[in-house]
Amino acid sequence: MLSPAITQNDKKAHILIWIFSAIVFLAVTVLDRITLDVELGFDPHIFALLSACINSMVAILLVVGLMMVKQKKYQQHKNVMMFTMVLSVLFLVFYILHHLFTGETKFGDTDHNGLLDATEKAAAGGLRYVYYFIISTHITLAGIVMPFVLYSAYRGLTAQFGLHKKLVRYTFPIWLYVAVTGVVVYWMISPYYQ
Repeated sequence: MLSPAITQNDKKAHILIWIFSAIVFLAVTVLDRITLDVELGFDPHIFALLSACINSMVAILLVVGLMMVKQKKYQQHKNVMMFTMVLSVLFLVFYILHHLFTGETKFGDTDHNGLLDATEKAAAGGLRYVYYFIISTHITLAGIVMPFVLYSAYRGLTAQFGLHKKLVRYTFPIWLYVAVTGVVVYWMISPYYQ
């Protein structure tokens, strides 16, 4: 097992984890409703593509991290998971930038007017309901899992491995689901980008 990388201070950790989680939640919620009308000189949907690529890497690294810990390669596990968290922060930046510069895209909106008429709804068919199920579970679980990811990291970095393992048992599958469905959401919605 590894030595603690940081000093345990549960009170400070609770405060920082919940403040960070609240700030991210508020930033995503508020900035999702704001669109900046700025000519960037490039297609701002590149941010969504980068987010999907990062989500793919996060999903792969989560599985690699699991394999490392199962093989008792604890330092490699720690390195992989820390890199995964850095990528997740980068994902968040690209996600916010994408929504700031492009606004909302509606699934099935082929004429890009922000409204779905009967013809567009019929063309999208039942796939709309699949998309809405995936996106709603993705967003809900992404918001829920963030503090648990941070607590998992804190427990690991303070060498509280029993608590880390108990928490990760639930955090890992949710984080993996969020990463994978993030890629699926991109594949499904990107044909409707203008």
